[in-house]
Amino acid sequence: MGSTLVLVRHGESDWNLKNLFSGWKDVHLTEDGKKEARRAGQLLKKEGIDFDIAFTSGLIRAWKTLNFILDEMDLEEFGHEEGLITISTKQLNERNYGDLTGLNKDDAVVKWGQEQVTLWRRSYETRPPGGESLKDTADRVIPYYRKYIQPRLLRGENVIISAHGNSLRALIMYLEKISPEEIVKYELPTARPIIYYLDDDAHVESKKVIDTKAEA
Repeated sequence: MGSTLVLVRHGESDWNLKNLFSGWKDVHLTEDGKKEARRAGQLLKKEGIDFDIAFTSGLIRAWKTLNFILDEMDLEEFGHEEGLITISTKQLNERNYGDLTGLNKDDAVVKWGQEQVTLWRRSYETRPPGGESLKDTADRVIPYYRKYIQPRLLRGENVIISAHGNSLRALIMYLEKISPEEIVKYELPTARPIIYYLDDDAHVESKKVIDTKAEA
Protein backbone atom coordinates (compact mmCIF):
# COMPACT_ATOMS: atom_id res chain seq x y z
CA MET A 1 0.00 0.00 0.00
CA GLY A 2 2.60 2.57 1.09
CA SER A 3 2.07 6.27 1.62
CA THR A 4 3.53 9.68 0.82
CA LEU A 5 4.91 12.23 3.26
CA VAL A 6 5.71 15.81 2.22
CA LEU A 7 7.79 18.14 4.38
CA VAL A 8 7.99 21.85 3.63
CA ARG A 9 9.68 24.64 5.51
CA HIS A 10 7.64 27.86 5.64
CA GLY A 11 8.21 30.58 3.05
CA GLU A 12 10.49 33.52 3.72
CA SER A 13 9.43 35.45 6.83
CA ASP A 14 9.93 39.09 7.77
CA TRP A 15 12.65 38.07 10.20
CA ASN A 16 14.37 35.78 7.68
CA LEU A 17 14.66 38.82 5.46
CA LYS A 18 16.07 40.92 8.31
CA ASN A 19 18.49 38.14 9.35
CA LEU A 20 17.00 37.89 12.84
CA PHE A 21 16.70 34.84 15.11
CA SER A 22 12.98 33.99 14.91
CA GLY A 23 12.51 30.95 17.14
CA TRP A 24 9.04 30.94 18.71
CA LYS A 25 8.31 34.56 17.78
CA ASP A 26 5.19 34.75 15.62
CA VAL A 27 6.35 36.61 12.51
CA HIS A 28 4.61 36.93 9.17
CA LEU A 29 5.59 35.88 5.67
CA THR A 30 7.08 38.44 3.30
CA GLU A 31 5.47 38.94 -0.09
CA ASP A 32 8.21 36.77 -1.55
CA GLY A 33 7.46 34.19 1.12
CA LYS A 34 3.82 34.07 0.05
CA LYS A 35 4.88 33.66 -3.58
CA GLU A 36 7.26 30.84 -2.60
CA ALA A 37 4.46 29.04 -0.81
CA ARG A 38 2.08 29.40 -3.73
CA ARG A 39 4.76 28.14 -6.11
CA ALA A 40 5.31 25.13 -3.89
CA GLY A 41 1.58 24.42 -4.01
CA GLN A 42 1.48 24.69 -7.78
CA LEU A 43 4.31 22.21 -8.17
CA LEU A 44 2.86 19.80 -5.62
CA LYS A 45 -0.40 19.87 -7.54
CA LYS A 46 1.50 18.72 -10.63
CA GLU A 47 2.77 15.75 -8.62
CA GLY A 48 -0.83 14.60 -8.26
CA ILE A 49 -0.61 13.81 -4.54
CA ASP A 50 -3.96 13.49 -2.82
CA PHE A 51 -3.38 14.46 0.82
CA ASP A 52 -5.50 12.96 3.56
CA ILE A 53 -4.32 15.19 6.41
CA ALA A 54 -2.04 18.16 7.06
CA PHE A 55 0.05 19.05 10.11
CA THR A 56 1.57 22.41 10.93
CA SER A 57 3.24 24.15 13.84
CA GLY A 58 1.50 26.68 16.05
CA LEU A 59 3.32 29.59 14.37
CA ILE A 60 1.66 31.75 11.74
CA ARG A 61 4.45 31.55 9.16
CA ALA A 62 4.05 27.78 8.98
CA TRP A 63 0.27 27.58 8.85
CA LYS A 64 0.02 30.48 6.39
CA THR A 65 2.48 28.63 4.14
CA LEU A 66 0.29 25.54 4.38
CA ASN A 67 -2.77 27.65 3.65
CA PHE A 68 -1.24 28.99 0.42
CA ILE A 69 -0.10 25.52 -0.64
CA LEU A 70 -3.52 23.96 -0.11
CA ASP A 71 -5.19 26.86 -1.89
CA GLU A 72 -3.03 26.30 -4.97
CA MET A 73 -3.82 22.60 -4.84
CA ASP A 74 -7.56 23.38 -4.85
CA LEU A 75 -7.98 21.93 -1.38
CA GLU A 76 -10.00 23.57 1.38
CA GLU A 77 -8.21 26.38 3.18
CA PHE A 78 -6.80 25.99 6.67
CA GLY A 79 -9.45 26.01 9.36
CA HIS A 80 -12.48 25.16 7.24
CA GLU A 81 -14.83 22.66 8.85
CA GLU A 82 -15.13 20.68 5.63
CA GLY A 83 -12.23 19.57 3.50
CA LEU A 84 -8.74 18.45 4.39
CA ILE A 85 -8.18 17.77 8.09
CA THR A 86 -5.50 20.12 9.44
CA ILE A 87 -3.84 19.78 12.85
CA SER A 88 -1.76 22.56 14.39
CA THR A 89 0.61 21.72 17.24
CA LYS A 90 3.35 23.51 19.17
CA GLN A 91 5.33 20.28 19.12
CA LEU A 92 6.31 21.13 15.53
CA ASN A 93 7.38 24.69 16.39
CA GLU A 94 10.76 26.04 15.44
CA ARG A 95 13.62 25.63 17.87
CA ASN A 96 13.33 28.14 20.73
CA TYR A 97 16.31 30.50 20.48
CA GLY A 98 15.78 31.95 23.95
CA ASP A 99 17.77 35.13 24.56
CA LEU A 100 18.86 35.24 20.91
CA THR A 101 15.28 35.72 19.69
CA GLY A 102 14.91 39.00 17.82
CA LEU A 103 18.65 39.63 17.54
CA ASN A 104 20.37 40.18 14.23
CA LYS A 105 22.67 37.20 13.60
CA ASP A 106 25.59 39.45 12.63
CA ASP A 107 25.12 41.54 15.78
CA ALA A 108 25.11 38.34 17.85
CA VAL A 109 28.52 37.49 16.38
CA VAL A 110 29.84 40.91 17.37
CA LYS A 111 28.50 40.45 20.91
CA TRP A 112 29.50 36.84 21.61
CA GLY A 113 32.01 35.97 18.88
CA GLN A 114 31.73 33.76 15.80
CA GLU A 115 32.81 30.59 17.57
CA GLN A 116 30.17 30.86 20.29
CA VAL A 117 27.33 31.79 17.92
CA THR A 118 28.29 28.97 15.54
CA LEU A 119 28.25 26.56 18.50
CA TRP A 120 24.76 27.69 19.45
CA ARG A 121 23.50 27.47 15.88
CA ARG A 122 25.27 24.40 14.53
CA SER A 123 25.97 22.03 17.40
CA TYR A 124 23.46 19.32 18.27
CA GLU A 125 23.32 19.57 22.05
CA THR A 126 24.45 23.10 22.98
CA ARG A 127 21.61 25.42 24.01
CA PRO A 128 21.62 29.20 23.51
CA PRO A 129 20.84 31.07 26.75
CA GLY A 130 17.23 30.35 27.71
CA GLY A 131 16.61 28.34 24.56
CA GLU A 132 16.62 24.87 23.02
CA SER A 133 19.30 22.81 21.35
CA LEU A 134 18.53 20.85 18.19
CA LYS A 135 18.47 17.77 20.43
CA ASP A 136 15.77 19.40 22.59
CA THR A 137 13.78 20.11 19.44
CA ALA A 138 14.17 16.51 18.26
CA ASP A 139 13.05 15.28 21.67
CA ARG A 140 9.62 16.85 21.15
CA VAL A 141 9.24 16.51 17.35
CA ILE A 142 10.11 12.82 16.95
CA PRO A 143 7.83 11.46 19.71
CA TYR A 144 4.97 13.54 18.31
CA TYR A 145 5.63 12.17 14.82
CA ARG A 146 5.74 8.59 16.09
CA LYS A 147 2.54 8.94 18.14
CA TYR A 148 0.32 11.03 15.86
CA ILE A 149 1.69 11.10 12.31
CA GLN A 150 3.35 7.76 11.71
CA PRO A 151 0.18 5.74 12.49
CA ARG A 152 -1.62 7.57 9.71
CA LEU A 153 1.18 6.79 7.29
CA LEU A 154 1.01 3.15 8.34
CA ARG A 155 -2.68 3.22 7.38
CA GLY A 156 -1.70 4.36 3.91
CA GLU A 157 -2.65 8.01 4.33
CA ASN A 158 -0.75 10.79 2.55
CA VAL A 159 0.48 13.56 4.85
CA ILE A 160 1.91 17.06 4.43
CA ILE A 161 3.79 18.84 7.23
CA SER A 162 4.48 22.58 7.12
CA ALA A 163 6.99 23.55 9.78
CA HIS A 164 10.45 25.06 10.31
CA GLY A 165 14.12 24.60 9.56
CA ASN A 166 15.07 22.97 12.85
CA SER A 167 11.90 21.03 13.59
CA LEU A 168 12.12 19.54 10.09
CA ARG A 169 15.85 18.85 10.48
CA ALA A 170 14.97 16.76 13.51
CA LEU A 171 12.37 14.83 11.54
CA ILE A 172 14.66 14.35 8.54
CA MET A 173 17.34 13.00 10.87
CA TYR A 174 14.85 10.37 12.06
CA LEU A 175 13.44 9.49 8.64
CA GLU A 176 16.76 9.27 6.82
CA LYS A 177 18.77 7.91 9.76
CA ILE A 178 21.23 10.80 9.60
CA SER A 179 23.68 11.22 12.47
CA PRO A 180 23.43 14.23 14.81
CA GLU A 181 26.84 15.37 13.54
CA GLU A 182 25.65 15.41 9.94
CA ILE A 183 22.14 16.80 10.42
CA VAL A 184 23.43 20.12 11.80
CA LYS A 185 25.02 20.73 8.37
CA TYR A 186 21.77 20.04 6.53
CA GLU A 187 20.47 23.13 4.74
CA LEU A 188 16.73 23.46 4.29
CA PRO A 189 15.65 26.27 1.91
CA THR A 190 12.31 28.00 2.42
CA ALA A 191 9.22 26.56 0.74
CA ARG A 192 11.02 23.73 -1.07
CA PRO A 193 8.94 20.55 -0.66
CA ILE A 194 10.61 17.24 0.11
CA ILE A 195 8.53 14.24 -0.95
CA TYR A 196 9.11 10.89 0.77
CA TYR A 197 7.61 7.76 -0.73
CA LEU A 198 7.19 5.27 2.11
CA ASP A 199 6.72 1.51 2.23
CA ASP A 200 4.06 -0.35 4.24
CA ASP A 201 6.15 0.05 7.40
CA ALA A 202 6.48 3.84 6.89
CA HIS A 203 10.16 3.51 6.01
CA VAL A 204 11.58 5.71 3.27
CA GLU A 205 11.74 3.95 -0.09
CA SER A 206 12.64 6.99 -2.16
CA LYS A 207 12.83 10.76 -1.95
CA LYS A 208 12.20 13.65 -4.32
CA VAL A 209 13.06 17.30 -3.71
CA ILE A 210 11.08 19.87 -5.69
CA ASP A 211 13.40 22.70 -6.68
CA THR A 212 10.97 25.61 -6.71
CA LYS A 213 13.68 28.07 -7.73
CA ALA A 214 14.67 26.14 -10.84
CA GLU A 215 11.03 25.66 -11.84
CA ALA A 216 10.10 29.35 -11.48
